[in-house]
Amino acid sequence: MGSPAETEVSEAQTVSERACPAIAVLDAQGTVIGWSQAAQWLVGYSAGEVVGRSADILLVTADDRAKASQAAQESSLRGRWSHLAQLRHRDGRIIDVRLCVSSLSGQDGLECWVVCATDRALLPEWPTEAIVAEPLLATLPRTSCQPIGVVIRDTHLRCIRVNDTQGSKDGISLPKRLGRRLTEAAPGTDAEMLEALMHQVLESGDPAINVDYKAFLPANTRSDRILTASYFRLDDAQGRALGVCVVSVDVTDSRRARERLAILGEASRRIGTTLDVMQTAQELADLAVPFLADYATVDLAESVPLGEEPLTHLGPQGGCIPVYRRAGLASIHPGTPESPFARGEPVFVPPASPFTTVLRSGKSHFEPVLDASPGTWLDRHDAARTQKLREHAMHSLMVVPIHARGAVLGVAVFARTKDPRPFEEDDLLLAEELVSWAALALDNARQYVRERSAALALQRLLLPHHATGGSAADVAWCYLPADSHHGIGGDWFDVIPLSGARVALVVGDVVGHGINAAAKMGQLRTAMRTLADTDMPPDEVLSRLDEQVIRLTEAEADPRHPATTTMAATCLYAVYDPVTRTCTIARAGHPPPAIIDPHGHVTFPDLPTGAPLGLGLVPFESVTLELAEGSVLALYTDGLIEARDQDISAGMNRLRAALARPDLTLDDLCSSTVDTLRAKPPSDDVTLLLARTRSLNADQVASWQLPSDPAVAGRARALAARELTQWGLEHLAESTELIVSELFTNAIIHGSSDCDGDCNSGRTIGLRLIRHEMLTCEVSDASHSHPLVRHARTTDEHGRGLFLVNQLSGRWGTRQIPDGKIIWADQQLPASA
Repeated sequence: MGSPAETEVSEAQTVSERACPAIAVLDAQGTVIGWSQAAQWLVGYSAGEVVGRSADILLVTADDRAKASQAAQESSLRGRWSHLAQLRHRDGRIIDVRLCVSSLSGQDGLECWVVCATDRALLPEWPTEAIVAEPLLATLPRTSCQPIGVVIRDTHLRCIRVNDTQGSKDGISLPKRLGRRLTEAAPGTDAEMLEALMHQVLESGDPAINVDYKAFLPANTRSDRILTASYFRLDDAQGRALGVCVVSVDVTDSRRARERLAILGEASRRIGTTLDVMQTAQELADLAVPFLADYATVDLAESVPLGEEPLTHLGPQGGCIPVYRRAGLASIHPGTPESPFARGEPVFVPPASPFTTVLRSGKSHFEPVLDASPGTWLDRHDAARTQKLREHAMHSLMVVPIHARGAVLGVAVFARTKDPRPFEEDDLLLAEELVSWAALALDNARQYVRERSAALALQRLLLPHHATGGSAADVAWCYLPADSHHGIGGDWFDVIPLSGARVALVVGDVVGHGINAAAKMGQLRTAMRTLADTDMPPDEVLSRLDEQVIRLTEAEADPRHPATTTMAATCLYAVYDPVTRTCTIARAGHPPPAIIDPHGHVTFPDLPTGAPLGLGLVPFESVTLELAEGSVLALYTDGLIEARDQDISAGMNRLRAALARPDLTLDDLCSSTVDTLRAKPPSDDVTLLLARTRSLNADQVASWQLPSDPAVAGRARALAARELTQWGLEHLAESTELIVSELFTNAIIHGSSDCDGDCNSGRTIGLRLIRHEMLTCEVSDASHSHPLVRHARTTDEHGRGLFLVNQLSGRWGTRQIPDGKIIWADQQLPASA
């Protein structure tokens, strides 16, 4: 007993033998004169046991024998017959088979028949009229009744028998074939290959199944036919080789259908790989050449935005002369010499042309034989195209509209030049399928471009256009939206001038992408600017912003699905004071800033992380750092340092190396850092804000501590006037004295309201003048109460001080300090100051 492996091999061989068609050759009386090895596999009889005997002995029923006899005598069957029958195996069992019989012609003029028999158990449910044996039937549609071609060759491979079908299939006529080898009837490498295969079949006795080859048609024929053939050795009664029987069938249509399916499969993989309109159009053209056409173009109409602006018209709309843009271009010739328009150029379309007709009707233009003779639309309206057409021998044309969701996006043109075959109806169907696939991708790209353009425009509108750090810092920034299918994100930055020559630096990132993220970013930037104007410490600003995000989320929440509405964001808020050279920073789940000292050394300060905004989890903390003059503060979003295949610490190390360039200007450092670190392809927005700190000189700041006594107000005015004289600002002395007087008096009167009894004793009031882009006057006291502007009535004795300050200054306000508050007022300095 054999091993399991040997049993499996034996069973597999048995199945293979049963699936191989059995071939027998009969003379006019039904006597077997040739027998194949596959026939022995099927019924168990060797050639010596069958050759010379009537084939009727193999048929089980008398009815089958009668039908076979009748078929052999009826000429109306055109030499072909197919029937389901039962054969008796040598061991006595009965086998259901499909018999396919075809008459053969020979030089001797004697009638001969070839019989193909296949085990019906191995066949699908074919129609009873089918006349081709499996596995040849597997190459045809199930409803095919296509006849088979049969050739019998002797041991020298000369053709001795052939049926009528073979000549109509492979292009070799009967007189040219009989008595000749294949290489004599149709010389060439294909014939040599097939003869070598037949030699192998003769020597080994093993059949060769389903071998494809091209029909031997004249060179000027405009269509190729593909045949598949199976080769079987025929043996005589002594088991010696009589020759080779070749059974073939035309599989051109099925092969072409298979090729079209393969092309459509390629379309699903190669068209629409990006959301770029031009790239998608080029992918369509590249796929069409050379699979379908020798030359292809894709022209997009004005309804498809190729950038932020749609295409315009070459002429008035009433004239129906739309502008196309050549978005896709491909040819079998390098450089696409057939095209008078380069990719990306506008394309002129004559009003009286198939292109315009296709646009209007939405139906394809099919011209298997292209007519460019004098008087046609090409000759009358498009001399350039006519010249190209004749120069490159374009002989067949298809123009297919590209439309999706009711909108015509353009046209695709397919032409044949070198390929002599004209386009067929099946080619048009394939072209329309390819264009339909591309149209969906183009429409998605179109929708994406529109949404992205709108979101990008909104984001650019909401971001600062002319940010300046004033006297506190020089600033440079770079914002780059993501180019992937995610679209732009919610990154934002801001540079906000504060009182006392200070500046606030902000970088934030709203979770999400697209126009919704841009809109939410705009809400947060507006809220941040409003909170920054209150002059609260950074940690307090973030706390208030966190509350605002929570309120916005609650206001937008869907009552039915509250969990689906979220608005999370990260933010870093820093305030730099050029007087003290200190920077106070707080962050809400945002990456820490980088600080580059004047020598190019880069550090990341250890700051409390804080939770992202919108969660309301933990309080925020501020940290104050002292910076050397000329230090650079770098604020950025995670898109600059994050990479899918690396830890964030690796990104921060790369950022450290990119920022360590003290030789570069601020603008150059910003652009080089982004170019070095930006991921390819980017999946998130990238924002980088750089600020090189300045400090105010000693002669730009004057400060005093004065007793909290009304009698000292005059001294305060005198000190301020003297300092202004030294600064050359005598013309502001009068207004400044009034502002100092009112603020000083207000501090004395209202500063005591926070305590009982005589609180002025031992207390001081600070006075400071700062000359920067403005002239700032600051008065500080220990009170935490904020003054309000009141409109005093004519009978009131007080209440006009801050109203007067408001009239004299450009703006004024208050801010908290650790031991009280500061009231400040700004006056505009002349340009020469």
